[in-house]
Amino acid sequence: MAKKRELKNLISNGFLSQIKWGESYTSLFLGAVVVVVALVLVFSFIKSRNAQTGQTGSTSNEQTANKLPETYTVKQGDNLWTVAEKLYGSGYNWVDLAKANKLQNPGLLYIGAKLSVPNVAPKTPTAQNNTLQQTNPITGTSYTVVKGDYLWTIALRAYGDGYKWVTVAKANNLKNPDIIHPGNVLKLPR
Repeated sequence: MAKKRELKNLISNGFLSQIKWGESYTSLFLGAVVVVVALVLVFSFIKSRNAQTGQTGSTSNEQTANKLPETYTVKQGDNLWTVAEKLYGSGYNWVDLAKANKLQNPGLLYIGAKLSVPNVAPKTPTAQNNTLQQTNPITGTSYTVVKGDYLWTIALRAYGDGYKWVTVAKANNLKNPDIIHPGNVLKLPR
């Protein structure tokens, strides 16, 4: 009976109040507990962040194709370019993701959708010799569209870089850059 009363007193008065430590030792002990908890939280955050991005202590460019997950779940703010950067370390692999998932509109992804991840090597951009620009260049600050033209080929001929089609589209306030008609006069910013 006396032991039960002693245990009740120990529990009701609190464990730390029963230990006859000075104030400095109590503060030291509680400080150490706070540091340990903070370290555990930091390490678990780092571990979850690396697991979320698919990294295991190496940069995403070092990630090889054989370490890829089989599927990827689309998150808010994802597009094929950013997903390819996360998985392959190169956004240029968005084409592989679109092809493997038979996406009719690669610009439209739904949150929560599962994408199959093809086991391909990361793509890197390469400089190519542009024969179209060399044989039929556009040198002026404007261009009249002819049948069969696309913004890509116009930018390739004018700048030597097809990706500059965006610059041409913005300079001409094109709402739909896929639609240009023969006879349209486009400004080509230089």
